[in-house]
Amino acid sequence: MHSTSFLAMVVSETPSGTYRRELIRKTLDDLPAGEVLVRVRYSSLNYKDALSASGNRGVTRRYPHTPGIDAAGEVAASSVPGFIPGEQVLVSCYDLGMNTPGGFAQYIRVPAKWVMRLPEGLSPRESMIYGTAGFTAAQCVSRLLAHPVSPEQGKILVTGASGGVGSMAVAFLARNGYRVAAVTGKPEQAHFLAALGAGELVSREQAVDTSARMLLKEKWAGVVDTVGGPILATAIKATRYGGAVTCCGNAASPDLPLNVYPFILRGISLIGIDSAECPMATRVAIWQKITGAWRLPNLERFVTEISLAELDGQINAILQGKVRGRVVLNLDA
Repeated sequence: MHSTSFLAMVVSETPSGTYRRELIRKTLDDLPAGEVLVRVRYSSLNYKDALSASGNRGVTRRYPHTPGIDAAGEVAASSVPGFIPGEQVLVSCYDLGMNTPGGFAQYIRVPAKWVMRLPEGLSPRESMIYGTAGFTAAQCVSRLLAHPVSPEQGKILVTGASGGVGSMAVAFLARNGYRVAAVTGKPEQAHFLAALGAGELVSREQAVDTSARMLLKEKWAGVVDTVGGPILATAIKATRYGGAVTCCGNAASPDLPLNVYPFILRGISLIGIDSAECPMATRVAIWQKITGAWRLPNLERFVTEISLAELDGQINAILQGKVRGRVVLNLDA
């Protein structure tokens, strides 16, 4: 077993302080200690992966490193009785792909507490179409439902709607009967978003208020924000009394230029969504929704499937905001 070699993307810092991405053959001895060895069949590309692959020290502290916060495949070896070789599993978030070698490789070795059996009726490839993006989007929708923000209360705004989390959020919201307004800087994606369930398209310019007003006209019953910054601040100021705003990303900015008035005058709730350290019980419950009542038809419309050789180009594309939907990495291609 120890002589097994495999292919991985490795990100290294150069003497000049830049970062290069290479496909390198490694062995199982290169992997960290852990109870479960997984032969990865599919991974996915998330914005956090692209940051890790670019030398972002806020995501990854040490290089050389293999990114990839998502991985699906089968157990190759296990030192604990809870998992047996050949069993299909899913590993998503925790420290995978951040400071632990991740899913952009044909093998990972991780703690057993990070490993989840693949939900029944879901293939490894399908699980990666959803991936962390779908899991995060489903958490957002679940929290809106629990707030509660009901469909009859009004429209839900989704920012960054053509990206991974945003597109999944649009589809999950529509699946639950909500009317959705989608913010995107890509008007050419109007048909794609409409097919997912968006009834209204909002441009980035329309989504940012430059008036410096403390509050805006009430428009949204709730918000799923994936980008942060002025778009999130504007969305909060335009949320209806008693509404809820979920926040799960910072693709535009980590800053929130805002005052307290939406919270103390309209009673709006800002709900942070974290996927990395989400407890396993919550994780399993959300995946049960994804594979049950919320299961999305026509998953293929979300997908661009790539090989390891094509990964570098897709990382550049997602950093430039040029990726639509989900990018799934086939580790056997």
